[in-house]
Amino acid sequence: MTTLMLTARTYHDHAHGPEFAQVSLDYEGRFLRRKVLATDDGQQFLVDLPSTTSLDHGGVLLLEDGREIRIVAAPEELLEVTGDDMPRIAWHIGNRHTPCQIEAGRLLIQRDHVIRDMLGKIGATVREVVEPFKPEGGAYGHGRTHSHAH
Repeated sequence: MTTLMLTARTYHDHAHGPEFAQVSLDYEGRFLRRKVLATDDGQQFLVDLPSTTSLDHGGVLLLEDGREIRIVAAPEELLEVTGDDMPRIAWHIGNRHTPCQIEAGRLLIQRDHVIRDMLGKIGATVREVVEPFKPEGGAYGHGRTHSHAH
């Protein structure tokens, strides 16, 4: 395998040039600072960002030579949540700071048996699915939120 080295200024939330390769990562895998990864076609490269960063689906890592590696949200095990009272269901998910992908008519969250049980108790319909996970970013443009500190 070829090893490619990335510069410290490696991530952009959108493409600037032609795609060289792509790397498919699940939600947790898209949160990193320094790690060796492999493109979908098997080429290894080092990600060395100045700080821990949430890489978004559709963003790019910029190689030292200017080539771009596109970030793709990999399919992962999720829960699809639907119901008659979606605002209430969404409030309960948000109140637990659970990453959530919001779509017309459904919500997608990571599989969690405790949250699944709670959702069933408030009348939600929950179904297991395997899909790419692209949850909403945090409030105020801060990406992922893991606490109340902004």
